[in-house]
Amino acid sequence: MALKENYDVIVVGAGPAGAMAAKEIAKSGASVLALDRRKELGAPVRCGEGIGLHWMEELGVKVPPKAVSQEISGSLLIGPDLKKTVKIQTPETKGYVVDRKVFDKELGIEAARAGADVMVKTEVTGVLKEGSKVTGVKANVMGDEREFHAPIVIACDGGESTLARMAGLNSVATLYDTDFGVEYEMVNVDCQDLIEIFFSKKYSPRGYVWIFPKGKDVANVGVGIGGMEAPNARMYLDKFIADYQDRLKSAQTVAVKGGVIPVGAPMKDIVSDGFMVAGTAAHQVDPIHGGGICLAMEAGKIAGEVAAEAVQAKKFDKAFLNNYYERWSKVREPKLLRRLALRKALEQLNDDDFSAVFEVLDDDDVDKLLKGNYAPVVMKVIKKRPQLLKALSAIKDVAMA
Repeated sequence: MALKENYDVIVVGAGPAGAMAAKEIAKSGASVLALDRRKELGAPVRCGEGIGLHWMEELGVKVPPKAVSQEISGSLLIGPDLKKTVKIQTPETKGYVVDRKVFDKELGIEAARAGADVMVKTEVTGVLKEGSKVTGVKANVMGDEREFHAPIVIACDGGESTLARMAGLNSVATLYDTDFGVEYEMVNVDCQDLIEIFFSKKYSPRGYVWIFPKGKDVANVGVGIGGMEAPNARMYLDKFIADYQDRLKSAQTVAVKGGVIPVGAPMKDIVSDGFMVAGTAAHQVDPIHGGGICLAMEAGKIAGEVAAEAVQAKKFDKAFLNNYYERWSKVREPKLLRRLALRKALEQLNDDDFSAVFEVLDDDDVDKLLKGNYAPVVMKVIKKRPQLLKALSAIKDVAMA
């Protein structure tokens, strides 16, 4: 494919955020180039691959049947003893575990069908600027050095994003607010249509262990762990698998995946003259569970809509592009900041605390929590374990804010 030198918009990274942005821009009739450093969209996989059905409905995205590994009806929360469980099954917990190699590629295909130029195996090595304004990028396209020009560049280059820093924005995440995930895709795992989340400091000093089903006997088994413990992530996962013989005695690993996950506050400064940042590159990730696929799609869609409007209005300055931040923050930022405060409150609990909570809670209590009726549940737990008064009161206050 012959690439032009000049476009209305350049999108760097063609994952969920970038593909959604490129599609929205192309639908408007503007010219857009989406560049991705990977030789195949969707690979390598770096997450549990779970997405919520309600998200897809809100975003107007149809998940191709071939991208669905397993339909999900809910979640199963498991305590530190690996036995006590609480089940959550509501309309909001329905969703899918997808095959990201298929799902992401389909998003890229839809962007191309809408009219976007999409190029893989392309490493963006720098930004072009006129004064403080970003005007394009330098890239290595399958070994050829090229320059591409556009009045708007959107950075969607993931957790290890370098483009925002090249453009002059502070995108650094502290080690404390960074998680590292390592995951095995395993066979011979007895699966059900539930995502399983294990809470135990023994296996994840900060974070959790998960089993995401991908079929009758195939599952993603992984651990998300605080950045300070990142070098030991695989050790913790191996220990969990060794201890959980009831489920994983015969399990065999057929793939290993992993990556960094920013789980702090989303970036505030995500717009400059001719430039926007979206998705995981902008730290638009759920601070509690580290999920970012749907959040990235939402942010990418909004960024693409604003970019299309900017092209139509011929306004590429920070003031106009800040419409992206205003729209995104209105629907999402306050929720993510509350989730961050909740994460920090949960970090105060140890395994004995979690065990006490699981001993007290039942499915009905979880239903009350999901509906915002926190007070009776908190009082029930505190009655069992009074020393949790401070931590649980903080959780209640955060959740109700």
